[in-house]
Amino acid sequence: MRKSLQVLSGALLIAAIALCFAWPYVTMEFAGSAHYTEQDKREYAFYTPDVLKNMPRVSLHYDFDFVNITGPASLVHAIRYYDAVDSGKINAYLESMGYNKQDNCHIQAVCWRGNDPQEIITISELDSPKALLVSVIYNY
Repeated sequence: MRKSLQVLSGALLIAAIALCFAWPYVTMEFAGSAHYTEQDKREYAFYTPDVLKNMPRVSLHYDFDFVNITGPASLVHAIRYYDAVDSGKINAYLESMGYNKQDNCHIQAVCWRGNDPQEIITISELDSPKALLVSVIYNY
């Protein structure tokens, strides 16, 4: 009886440690939205697609957003560059990655498409605060 109690205690301890380690990832998986910076290592690694990770930083002040839209299922990943107005480096980067600028865009922005038919990248100029918003949208 005493040995089985020790085994049960050990198993519960291991399960508790595993839960403590996994809990942040579980909450991120089911999150509806997130706002984070590159210094938030766990969120940055989990939410940010490679196209945004490798995008040129056109401003010293920038942050990231993630939104999971239900209904017509969409995932939106975005980087906001504050006090930036020139998207030339971003456009050149997207061209070098094989994206093509689209003539028609569903919003008031510049739209880009690559090989993935579910992915669209938009570049918007915001007025207040002055910023460039680059969004990667996955429509499912």
